[in-house]
Amino acid sequence: MQQNDRVKAEKAILVGLSADCFRPEENATDESLDELEALLETAGGICEAKVLQNRHTPDPHSFIGEGKAQEVRTLLESTGATLVVFDNDLSPSQIRALEELTDATVLDRIALILDIFAQRAKTAEGRLQVELAQYQYLLPKLSGMGTSMSRLGGGIGTRGPGETKLETDRRHIRERITRLQAELDEVRRVRATQRERRVKNSMPVVALVGYTNAGKSTLLNALTGAGIPANDRLFDTLDTTTRRLKVSDHLEILLSDTVGFIAKLPHHLIEAFQATLEELQYADLLLHVIDASDPHREAHIEVVDRLIDKLAKPGVPVLRCYNKADLVGDVSNLPIGEKNIPMCARSGIGMDELLTRIEETLTGRLHRAVFLLPYSDAGALAQLHEQAQVLRVDYLPEGVEVEAVCREELFGRLKRFVKEPEA
Repeated sequence: MQQNDRVKAEKAILVGLSADCFRPEENATDESLDELEALLETAGGICEAKVLQNRHTPDPHSFIGEGKAQEVRTLLESTGATLVVFDNDLSPSQIRALEELTDATVLDRIALILDIFAQRAKTAEGRLQVELAQYQYLLPKLSGMGTSMSRLGGGIGTRGPGETKLETDRRHIRERITRLQAELDEVRRVRATQRERRVKNSMPVVALVGYTNAGKSTLLNALTGAGIPANDRLFDTLDTTTRRLKVSDHLEILLSDTVGFIAKLPHHLIEAFQATLEELQYADLLLHVIDASDPHREAHIEVVDRLIDKLAKPGVPVLRCYNKADLVGDVSNLPIGEKNIPMCARSGIGMDELLTRIEETLTGRLHRAVFLLPYSDAGALAQLHEQAQVLRVDYLPEGVEVEAVCREELFGRLKRFVKEPEA
């Protein structure tokens, strides 16, 4: 059997702990275990059983207690599974203890997500970000990796930097982290240069955000014809794609896809993907894509809203796009209004309404006007060329006539030179 076939068939037991001392978002639930199963399937595994344990506090040694660990071991033996995946974050000592008690490889949710990212990253930038996240996750856990480090290249949770014998080479890992961070700093520098060019052209940036598998790539394809693979699976798209979109005769924007969010998104990934996610800090508008048919959509909206508050610039407008509305029995149950748009990217339902809302939101923050600048004020002309989209320049006896589209701050500074009302 080929290695890929064997990995796809890897069987696992999923385990979660709900403890009274945990914060609500740290607890495992039936719903979070269902999502963990979807993550496992995305990684190429098969769920054989799920175990949800309730305790007042986690066991400091074995996390779920030795009795429950023995129950998991029995399940492993009866199902032929070789992998245990926890919905919670585990310490190195807990991983080691659980591997000894169950005689199986033990991963936590973060390790599983990192494994998926290692499979999905296609571009050089994406691979850099994933590798950095893997090293940042593994470095403090090396002493507790136990038998999992003996399975190098052997299945789920072993892709990526596992082949470098991490447990014996901390210095090498720290040096590699430093080099990766330097390479990603260069990526940020290039992005900053690109952003300066966008500002000069006064082209608004709209970013797609949302829970993983909500349909962001499908929406980007529908609006721009980007041709990005859009499959029904978690984290199908990692690498940012940006395309021009002509919203109307008066407005053209840059539309950017971003990596999907998920509950308990590892902070290592947020840090490593900062070069990508910092695009949110410069977006003029966010389109929050929501799977309208998702039974857990309200919880997923809260997850994304928290990350928007953390990553986006304060005050950026957000339009909520209730995608897959065709799968909802009664659309009237969906929120409808200026900032809530029921739609279906795949069939085209609601797309015209979305474009109208984008234009209305952005044109309220952009000004198209004709300025008459005196020849004595060369600085004003320079500001327009540097910070606005200049449409026309005419040199007249009484001054320089400039038609331009500019952002609100610049318009306020040059408003005294406006010759004609805004278009």
